[in-house]
Amino acid sequence: MFTQSDIEFDRQHIWHPYTSMLDPLPCYPVVAAQGYQLQLADGRQLVDGMSSWWAAIHGYNHPRLNQALQQQMSQMSHVMFGGITHPSAVALCRKLVEMTPAALECVFLADSGSVAVEVSMKMALQYWLGRGETRQTFLTLKRGYHGDTSAAMSVCDPDNSMHSLWRGYLPEHLFAAAPACGFDDIWDERDFDDFSRLMEQHHHQLAAVILEPIVQGAGGMRFYHPRYLQRVRECCDRYGVLLIADEIATGFGRTGKLFACEHAGIAPDILCVGKALTGGTLTLAATLTTREVADTISRSPAGCFMHGPTFMGNPLACAVAVESLALLQEGDWQTQVATIEQQLREQLLPLRASPQVAEVRVLGAIGVVETHSPVNMAALQHFFVSQGVWIRPFGRLIYLMPPYIIAPAALKKLVQSIGAALEHPLHFKS
Repeated sequence: MFTQSDIEFDRQHIWHPYTSMLDPLPCYPVVAAQGYQLQLADGRQLVDGMSSWWAAIHGYNHPRLNQALQQQMSQMSHVMFGGITHPSAVALCRKLVEMTPAALECVFLADSGSVAVEVSMKMALQYWLGRGETRQTFLTLKRGYHGDTSAAMSVCDPDNSMHSLWRGYLPEHLFAAAPACGFDDIWDERDFDDFSRLMEQHHHQLAAVILEPIVQGAGGMRFYHPRYLQRVRECCDRYGVLLIADEIATGFGRTGKLFACEHAGIAPDILCVGKALTGGTLTLAATLTTREVADTISRSPAGCFMHGPTFMGNPLACAVAVESLALLQEGDWQTQVATIEQQLREQLLPLRASPQVAEVRVLGAIGVVETHSPVNMAALQHFFVSQGVWIRPFGRLIYLMPPYIIAPAALKKLVQSIGAALEHPLHFKS
């Protein structure tokens, strides 16, 4: 049961992501989830277009994921990872080493995507200490997003991100102009000029380059040209700078490749994964790196890598992640994502004709409608729920990242709801 009293308590006392306690946005009580649908407390079913912030790629209540959890729970739910290992952690790390680029053979298990980014940055800092240098500057891209914890915030867009208010508190890093060449555009070498200039001028002080490969997610849902990423890899190799790929949003098939770096045929020195790692069942992330980086960190003055979360390697999370990756290894995701992409190209791209729309973009199981005006979040969210869909817009973006298992009719319903929303001026701020 979920009562009106519960709703009011939530409104008065519970902070939801990026909301005000003075005037909180409405929250819709979900009491069950199955497949690609969410069930509200009043019995209504919503087609989920968000995969719970891109994580529930296999859908909800998946029997194999549930079975993995139940089996692990019957043995142990948690044990510290300091001085102890366990079968689920070993099995998960085996799969991660097997599925990621060959050079990435050392795995650090983390709590969340933001923590995985923190870990990657600490790895880069300690790597240079192990080489007898102090390097504390990172080069990244404008319009990027890497998480909500302190170091991760410091490499988010410094002016237009949700973290710009922390300017002066966070360390200052270097930001290259965001790539302008779209994924399907003709490559223009001038697009790389700013990054190349910054690398040439500052490479001697850089701990690493950190970026989201191909897709800039929460910073704007922008898809850039694979050649840009190739040039970044070449530049890092030329100057001996580490490359960190933040694949927390793009990893595990979302862009049509298992990892977005594959679109450019490159491998990073450090890789961050999360979100879909457990199929959206439990929080878990990982940071992988090469043997050379790991050994150099281990030769640094500390003699070890200085990070160790209490719930690192949680057996429940590791067990369900093993099963989630097993589902991916069976290969159905490739057909599922390709089918979603084709349907989005056929049904979402025509929304470009709306006067409200600035651009429509599709890549893999990602569909983005960028509007001229910012959305009225509360009004638009209410409208989508009334249409029987769950879509969470932000800024000037209405986007879809549905579970891979979504049925064509359900995906069509999501697209039609966006089309209908575009017809109402009150859904947008003037």
